[in-house]
Amino acid sequence: PVDPTPGEWRLHGDRPETDRIALRIEDRLPEELKDKIVVCEHADRAMVEQYRQLAALLHRLQARDGARVVMIASAVAGEGKTLTATNLSLTLSHSYQRRVLLLDADLRSPSIHRVFRSVRPDACYHLAAQSFVSYSFEDEFSTLNTNINGTHYVLAALHDLDPVCRFYFAGSSEMFGLAETVPQNENTRFHPRSSYGISKVAGFDLTRNYREAYGMYAASGILFNHESPRRGFEFVTRKITAGVAGILAGKSTQLRLGNLEAQRDWGHAREYVEAMWQILQLDAADDFVIGTGETHSVREFVEASFAYAGLDWQKHVKMSERYLRPLEVDVLIADASKARTKLSWQSKIGFRDLVAIMVDADVEAAGLTPRGDGKAILEKKIGHWNRWQNSVTRMVQAVSGQASQ
Repeated sequence: PVDPTPGEWRLHGDRPETDRIALRIEDRLPEELKDKIVVCEHADRAMVEQYRQLAALLHRLQARDGARVVMIASAVAGEGKTLTATNLSLTLSHSYQRRVLLLDADLRSPSIHRVFRSVRPDACYHLAAQSFVSYSFEDEFSTLNTNINGTHYVLAALHDLDPVCRFYFAGSSEMFGLAETVPQNENTRFHPRSSYGISKVAGFDLTRNYREAYGMYAASGILFNHESPRRGFEFVTRKITAGVAGILAGKSTQLRLGNLEAQRDWGHAREYVEAMWQILQLDAADDFVIGTGETHSVREFVEASFAYAGLDWQKHVKMSERYLRPLEVDVLIADASKARTKLSWQSKIGFRDLVAIMVDADVEAAGLTPRGDGKAILEKKIGHWNRWQNSVTRMVQAVSGQASQ
């Protein structure tokens, strides 16, 4: 059921695990908005960090003019919680409810067709995945099922119901794995070393096949590691910066990590999302590698983060075999020359800038006064400080039943 009041769009579903979508909205959308729909998918396997990311996304959407957003929320278990359109809608302010359509669906089943039958988007950014590489070694089946079948269902639905929609597939540098060449570009052979990487290669091939076989506008962005203060705590960069903040706040004394020698190309997520948008603005669909062109080891990230906070990392960081992968990807570095040429895209935020931004955000979240370099960098290179913590806190509290409203 939908509140029939004009401007109100709120789903009250409570069974996202079924194949049924209880809401058909095509007759309820004003005519002038029917060609301005964007579909955002979210069906990742993560814990309550899912809510943090969604809260931050919705916060940013509030400032958008002339856009109405459809978000597909799948059932996601984490710490006893389930991500549904219902509990998300309950956390939204009145202004959010007027701008965002929340739909329940399961990306792992053909039920996704019903979403596209109701909502004919101009663009679909397919970001949903089980994206934690280490977990993909623990549960290969759910990783492959979610990532490969999910991509296939979305492409098939668009092909059948909305073939003119522009489709973006989120590739990954993990597709390169044991790369034959350094740096890696669009012509580098894939050699993935995890079921996550394998699933992304399959998604990339599916996307290319739908483009070539059916003439669909289907493009892929092979994004190297993109980080920000919204990164999940299970990922090593956020684990490090949150660990630094915890030590400064006196909440912990040690940080346990796995392989310190793995080298990655790290950039800021906001810039990479801009590249995603640019990829879908080209006249013809194409595939792009997106990255900074610099590589740094996990050890360097640790050293830079602790040094920025005035701490000696060797007094606090311990290596644990628990966090080692069965197969490691040693060196990943992007050759984004094609993106620079065709998209005029180039990262502005460097490695140490990123470290300062993330440490400052986590120190502030811990209730301490950050050093402040990160804030200055963002204001200079992006235009404003990343004010996300308050909305994030309210979202998490509301989901866990702690908030009063």
